[in-house]
Amino acid sequence: MIRRIAKEDKQIYITLAEEFYHSDAVLHSIPSSHFENTFQEMLRSSQYAEGYLLECEGQAAGYVLIAKTFSQEAGGMVVWIEEIYVRPRFQGKGLGQEFFRYYEKRNAKGLSRIRLEVEPENERAVSLYRRLGFEPLSYAQMVKELQD
Repeated sequence: MIRRIAKEDKQIYITLAEEFYHSDAVLHSIPSSHFENTFQEMLRSSQYAEGYLLECEGQAAGYVLIAKTFSQEAGGMVVWIEEIYVRPRFQGKGLGQEFFRYYEKRNAKGLSRIRLEVEPENERAVSLYRRLGFEPLSYAQMVKELQD
């Protein structure tokens, strides 16, 4: 089952995000205050961020964090799959694929692009994304951190 993250999901969301940020899928850790800030933004409005809880066998199996932006290059609205995390014991059950079908069915109108990042070494994720129609970009990303 896939559903939007709600106020009562705060602890499970933070637990899942902490698990994600301690996994091999992430290059560096982040302050725990970032989880709280993101959760509050998801509850405030869906204008910039949306969160989804993935459930399987009656348990929290993972989550998806989406950020929204407008892109001239894409010609309209773009969603970034900021994070998609499935707990190891639920991997291979089709939850990632199920989420993308769910999200695109409900949100494809009005969107020009779905974008995501993936570690090249994460072969299972790369394979899934390719099967779903994602293609690599040849851009190198650069960042400048403006806060501690």
